[in-house]
Amino acid sequence: MHLHHHEYCQTDRAEEQSWFSRFTFVIMGRWCVYALLFFLSCDVSMQRKKKVVQTLSRGWGDDITWVQTYEEGLSKMRASNKPLMVIHHLEECPHSQALKKVFAENKNIQRMAQSDFIMLNLMHETTDANLAPDGRYVPRILFVDPSMTVRNDITGKYHNRLYTYQPDDADLLVKNMEKAKILLSEHTEL
Repeated sequence: MHLHHHEYCQTDRAEEQSWFSRFTFVIMGRWCVYALLFFLSCDVSMQRKKKVVQTLSRGWGDDITWVQTYEEGLSKMRASNKPLMVIHHLEECPHSQALKKVFAENKNIQRMAQSDFIMLNLMHETTDANLAPDGRYVPRILFVDPSMTVRNDITGKYHNRLYTYQPDDADLLVKNMEKAKILLSEHTEL
């Protein structure tokens, strides 16, 4: 009888070990699934963040078609016969950020930018010195017409930085965009 009890205990112990192994396997499996789901969701959220950062609008207007380089802008400008609007700015500049907010929220600016201009925003300087007629500063907005002329006659209201605009200058920017369009049509009639 003693032997029978010993066999019973061994069987019970084996069943306990088997049950414990299955339980551990299930728990570990669940943790692996949770970890996998966590890392996948982190990867998806990182990809979403990257996509937002990589858009060419950089917050200036997501419904506007933006060109990536000055050279591409010049090429599209000539092909479309629309003026090129070049915005120089920096992410860390509070003046650039304030102007960007007004620019993105102003319906007239957005409408004209979408339909009447080739649009480029730059966070670095180009090699074309004509885009810095009075120096390299931000924010700075210049227009180039299809005759490949930088319109240094279309300026803001500040004498020390002719091509800068402040958030309060949205109406002046709209007027200057209108000037760039009118001057374009005068060139096409010649």
